[in-house]
Amino acid sequence: MNKKRIMFVFGTRPEAIKMAPVITALAKYPDILEPMIVVSGQHRQMLDQVLRIFNIHPDYDLGIMAKNQTLVDIVTKSLSGLEEIVLREKPDMLLVQGDTSTTFAAGLAAYYYKIPLGHIEAGLRTFDKWRPYPEEINRKLTTSLADIHFAPTETSVANLLAEKVSRNSIYLTGNTVIDALLTTAKGKFDLKQAGINLTAGKKTVLVTTHRRENFGEPLKNICQAIARLAQEHVKTIEIIMPVHKNPLVKETVANILAEVDNVQLTDPLDYEPFVHLMKESYLILTDSGGVQEEAPSLGKPVLVLREKTERPEAVAFGTVKLVGSDEQLIFAEADKLLKDRAAYEKMSQAVNPYGDGQAAGRIVSALLYYFGAVDRKPEEFKVKELVRG
Repeated sequence: MNKKRIMFVFGTRPEAIKMAPVITALAKYPDILEPMIVVSGQHRQMLDQVLRIFNIHPDYDLGIMAKNQTLVDIVTKSLSGLEEIVLREKPDMLLVQGDTSTTFAAGLAAYYYKIPLGHIEAGLRTFDKWRPYPEEINRKLTTSLADIHFAPTETSVANLLAEKVSRNSIYLTGNTVIDALLTTAKGKFDLKQAGINLTAGKKTVLVTTHRRENFGEPLKNICQAIARLAQEHVKTIEIIMPVHKNPLVKETVANILAEVDNVQLTDPLDYEPFVHLMKESYLILTDSGGVQEEAPSLGKPVLVLREKTERPEAVAFGTVKLVGSDEQLIFAEADKLLKDRAAYEKMSQAVNPYGDGQAAGRIVSALLYYFGAVDRKPEEFKVKELVRG
């Protein structure tokens, strides 16, 4: 069999984290599969941090990031840049991850030039095109373009089947974010290196919020709930909040939380310190998709600052709870977990349905099968027990 050229295309920090284990696993087959890495630079600084951590060296960097860039900018610049690279390199497959605008643009490029498209983390749905925005539509459109679908959970498989995707093109793999998390969490890291000083004897509450649908009034409500929580538990908790660099986020957060004594506002953290901060946390509040998957592997209850989630499995298993942007609900649920040990233990000991750390190996095995290098499909992921770092 001729060596197959696999072009990885991604542009954001979460994509890089989830692609890194696949790039590593694919490198074990240098005589069969040849990786080629293209980054759009949709996120710049945060992307570069992850590339350094996982020792990933892009072959091409589109460098599309610009101040106040729009979604149209991201898609058009990515598509235009990819066209030239695809024509030059003639890959045998494009691999994309998740639901970003880079993912959608790469899917279009693959379609226009009749190149097979593999979609990692396929099949996630909220069934509401505005929540999350624009991710829900990005992933649905990518599904329609993809030839091979790597679904992280049984729910994702069911969503794809409901959209008439052939079961033969779907592989149930688990999520590669757990592969990356478990590898990173095994190491040691001094959070002081990242400017984080945890107070001995206090419970750490980690808060992250950056979603577009939370800009404006919802973010104000979230911050007001955080301020109330900090004041209610001033002697017992310390809230750490890495603040997204978007001015719409920074200004709102600073106006409400900058003067609250037991709230630390920090710059966005590199992936490695963020993983270790999750490990040290007692409770996590987030609107991030990846954190919803990662925190259960560390035994951390998660309150999701969103109205809907495309990751319902952890909600069903009880380790994640949706609280949206309602100030009273956020405060009440967090307050309960800080005061009620039984409620806390119930969430922290729930099953994590997202992965076992072997997703990347399954994806590469599926690629070997797709290209005819092996004659058996990989065994599919099954939820067995909580996997913790």
